[in-house]
Amino acid sequence: MAYPKLIETLIERFSKLPGVGRRSAERMVFWLLNHPKEEAELLAESILKLKEGLMFCRICNNLSDTEICMVCSDTTRDASIICVVENPKDLLAIERTGSFKGHYHVLLGNICPSEGRGPEDLKIQPLLNRLRTQDIKEVIIATDPDNDGEMTSLYLMKVLKPLGIKTTRIGLGIPVGSSVEYTDLSTLTMSMTSRREINV
Repeated sequence: MAYPKLIETLIERFSKLPGVGRRSAERMVFWLLNHPKEEAELLAESILKLKEGLMFCRICNNLSDTEICMVCSDTTRDASIICVVENPKDLLAIERTGSFKGHYHVLLGNICPSEGRGPEDLKIQPLLNRLRTQDIKEVIIATDPDNDGEMTSLYLMKVLKPLGIKTTRIGLGIPVGSSVEYTDLSTLTMSMTSRREINV
């Protein structure tokens, strides 16, 4: 026997979430059915607020609910070092290690010709503007060690070289083809501390 259409529709919606199969989606729907209406209202309100209230930091492109994110507004951090990452999840992964106390720049993607994404589609120009107007001593490139991440890293090295700023690449620990976001904390800490200077 099929579920009523209202239940089936919500199961389909939940099933579209990453890592959620049909069985998990069914459990979520029945959890909502077995709890007060207020729980569903709070969930719906939180989702709407997430979509309406979240923005990219004006300085580094990190996700934030204010114009400037918590990292950029933290005056205790070392503003002379910028770590360049592909997306906000990579930034959060590095932050969890507690090994980096500088600032970040989020590119919001990587160079991927097969998907039609080039340097002009990333937040590279704002990075260059920061480097020209701030007193930056080091740029750490922490893109993923896969083909697209390496291509992005090589492009960044090329455009950063004329600026004469020390440029390093995260080092040991992260296997080729893996992702910064899913790397365990100890490996990511080792990668940050063993970064190497890039000479092009």
